[in-house]
Amino acid sequence: MPRILVLGAGLVGRAIVYDLSAAGEVTVVDRSPGALASLPAQRPIRTVTADVLEGGLLAGLAESADLIVSAVPGHIGCRTLETAIRTRRPIVDISFFPEDALALDGLAREHGVTAVVDCGVAPGMSHMLAGAAAREMTIERYECLVGGLPKARTSFGEYKAPFSPRDVIEEYTRPARYVSGGQVVTVPALSDVEPVAFARVGRLEAFNTDGLRTLIQTTAIPEMREKTLRYPGHADLMRRLRDEGAFAPGRIDATCARLFDEWALRPGDEEFTVMRVTIQGRRDGRPRSIVWDLYDETDRATGLSSMARTTGFTATAAVRLILDGRVARPGIWPPERVGGEPGCLDAVLDHLRARGVRYQRQDA
Repeated sequence: MPRILVLGAGLVGRAIVYDLSAAGEVTVVDRSPGALASLPAQRPIRTVTADVLEGGLLAGLAESADLIVSAVPGHIGCRTLETAIRTRRPIVDISFFPEDALALDGLAREHGVTAVVDCGVAPGMSHMLAGAAAREMTIERYECLVGGLPKARTSFGEYKAPFSPRDVIEEYTRPARYVSGGQVVTVPALSDVEPVAFARVGRLEAFNTDGLRTLIQTTAIPEMREKTLRYPGHADLMRRLRDEGAFAPGRIDATCARLFDEWALRPGDEEFTVMRVTIQGRRDGRPRSIVWDLYDETDRATGLSSMARTTGFTATAAVRLILDGRVARPGIWPPERVGGEPGCLDAVLDHLRARGVRYQRQDA
């Protein structure tokens, strides 16, 4: 029975613990007693109330663990990953931190550590799909449209955050990159708003965020974009807040406190995740196209949000790949590298399908 150390017991961390504790020994670390109290009471879970970066704590806990999963907020994600690498345990990370994870590749190799990073829904599954498609064709265009939204459009900005509001705000303030004509273009987040329609959702808006991440460095795809999906009008509202200084260093704590209350998912709140990944290119000189669609809703039986499930269960699928020896070489593994390994995407899709998360593929 594998022994797993999970760092963070937020909404996504809770889904990770729920899944892993069904077949392993799980220890969870979080500084919030309330977050730890919300974990499944019927599962044999050990909890530790502490800051994960407290001196020597991680090294001590890792001694009795076979693998670490990091689900901490993005602003401490890179420091947490670096500290975890030094424990010489394999790691799956979903913290989506702003720093370049590939910069830790040398450290991971030096310590003999396999570290899968950005392992959520997007980035995560979106990148795995691109990595797997590269085995089938020469990719010329990649586009990912993705968002998690509440069914009830009554909250501020018609949004609910399935993770830390600060991490959401960082997406709205961090410059966004896309690739055009083989060149990286940097623009403000929340820019290039366009309407997009989905059959089960209706009309949404898509805008630039910095979700391409490692794909910019690991691939040579000449046209790449990632856009976040929200209800119409959200981007304009967030731009106004940003331009008024609500996200500035001196005011961001107060803004986050307000949004934490406005955006908190409460018992009974239902939300959904929608994603469309379009990959176009050529194989044997002929045009090829693959479109992957995801639509997922809150699981009423478990109470787990859709974004927590689609993100957390992708991470637990990566845990299984490492434990099974299918992802084993030391170093930083961005998700596109995982998807490029023979059979790995199918294993992840099977893992997700067994938990009710289904991706639909269309070829042309």
